[in-house]
Amino acid sequence: MIKQILLIGAGGFIGSVARYFVSRLNLHIDLFSIPVGTLVVNVAGSFLIGFLVGISEKSTLLTADLRMLLMVGLCGGFTTFSTFAGENLALMQNGQVMAVLLYTALSIILGFTAVYIGFVSSNLL
Repeated sequence: MIKQILLIGAGGFIGSVARYFVSRLNLHIDLFSIPVGTLVVNVAGSFLIGFLVGISEKSTLLTADLRMLLMVGLCGGFTTFSTFAGENLALMQNGQVMAVLLYTALSIILGFTAVYIGFVSSNLL
């Protein structure tokens, strides 16, 4: 258990630091006011977790420890969006299309609602 926690923590550290540096693209690139760094992080993280899932399913190249380090730690630290995308991929592979649609819709709607309520709540202080 301790080994897995350390692997996830190490991967998370690397992923979080990488996210910080990539998100700095926001300071240098202006594309219709879109936060380009965050977009790059989300798309790259989603690609990476999809690639790692594919490798895991096709070979024994990624051990359980390496999956913890890379998928849970690195991708999780880099972007939680990659985890969201990976979970949706798993649901799709299981033929649960309605679950994908519901999970995606709820994540977007509840996420935006929560950020708005959090913002409004901060004004009450």
